[in-house]
Amino acid sequence: MEASGALATAGGEATSRRQAMEELGRRARAVAPLLAATPTDRKNRALLAAADGLQSHAEGLLEANEGDLAAAKEAGISATLLDRLRLTPARIDGMAGGLRQVADLPDPVGTVVASDVRPNGLRIEQVRVPLGVVAIVYESRPNVTSDAAGLCLKSGNVAFLRGSSMAIRSNLAIAEVLRRSYEACDVPADALILVEDTSREAAVEFMRLSDYVDCLIPRGGPALIRSIMENATVPFILDGDGNCHVYVDRTADLDMAEAIVVNGKTQRPSVCNATESIVLHAEVAAEVLPRLVRAMPTVEMVGDETSRALAPSVGEADEADYGTEFLDYKLSVRVVDSLDAAIDHVNHYGTRHSEVIVTADEDSARRFCAEVDAACVLVNASSRFVDGEEMGYGAEIGISTQKLHVRGPMGLVHLTAVKNVIRGDGQIRP
Repeated sequence: MEASGALATAGGEATSRRQAMEELGRRARAVAPLLAATPTDRKNRALLAAADGLQSHAEGLLEANEGDLAAAKEAGISATLLDRLRLTPARIDGMAGGLRQVADLPDPVGTVVASDVRPNGLRIEQVRVPLGVVAIVYESRPNVTSDAAGLCLKSGNVAFLRGSSMAIRSNLAIAEVLRRSYEACDVPADALILVEDTSREAAVEFMRLSDYVDCLIPRGGPALIRSIMENATVPFILDGDGNCHVYVDRTADLDMAEAIVVNGKTQRPSVCNATESIVLHAEVAAEVLPRLVRAMPTVEMVGDETSRALAPSVGEADEADYGTEFLDYKLSVRVVDSLDAAIDHVNHYGTRHSEVIVTADEDSARRFCAEVDAACVLVNASSRFVDGEEMGYGAEIGISTQKLHVRGPMGLVHLTAVKNVIRGDGQIRP
């Protein structure tokens, strides 16, 4: 009887959770047509009000975040993950600034991408329209709540968000500020819906709301991506790992190379566009590797036999190290004899996110850009520039490592689809 009762209870909980998630999905779907028709000026007013609201309620947001940080510290969360979770006055100002930037961007909705008049007189226009309900499941970073909400609102989409348990207090506080700001500007509060149930079971139900969700975007680590691949029944865009490389070519300016590697690795190591691996041409490795070791005393380096001979502080790397997104003060090193070997290494171990070459040789740069398989390839610049705001897209919704629909930072325009509008004057097909 006890076992039977436990099964019944579990079954009841599962049904209740599914029903609760479907109710949220219905609310999101009901609002989608209203948002699609919301004028640009009203969306902009709501975004600016939300930005002001974040700053005026900063004290409450920081208090909520302190609760998340305290719980995370008690759970033994690493320093880099704590950094992803932490809100500061400057970061809240940054979130508000991101919303203002989105308000300043052109509205993609209604843009005519292409038009043509057929020989029979039919006029065909491709017009940008919202996707509808954009679901986002993400980990740790509470700024994603405002970034995603702002981009979705400006592009006429419902932001249907499910954050992690680690950031639930922060996310709830941010969402409440945004929803109130929207309502004050005659935008439905349900333009932003935050799932409060942070259980794994709720996440799976979230991924299966095929009757309500038009697109799912996961922002998180390998475990989340695996769960999406195994459980999602809605269309999704993968925001994959960032095992980002810097290849220092034999013609590289070594001062430039040092600055690019140090910035890419240490400026903010806990994010997906941080540098995780360096590949050094053998002709410059003996000079540049010791310089990098001296420049980054807090970074643990692991590498191949050649790199360990050049810098005794470099530890031994195993196969897994070369394929790992560390998100920490750790870096893998490999020395190669040619550009071909560098490209092979990057393509084998990279995650198709962002790859860098430092070189003075335009032919090497051209080959690297053409042959490396990644969403973003940079020549003589830090991997940290692979960011929606830095690239002029506004606060990004994620960085796609896929090749369909969108690749790289996903900004406003990438949250729209193309509708074909065909106008005639009575034509019929013979």
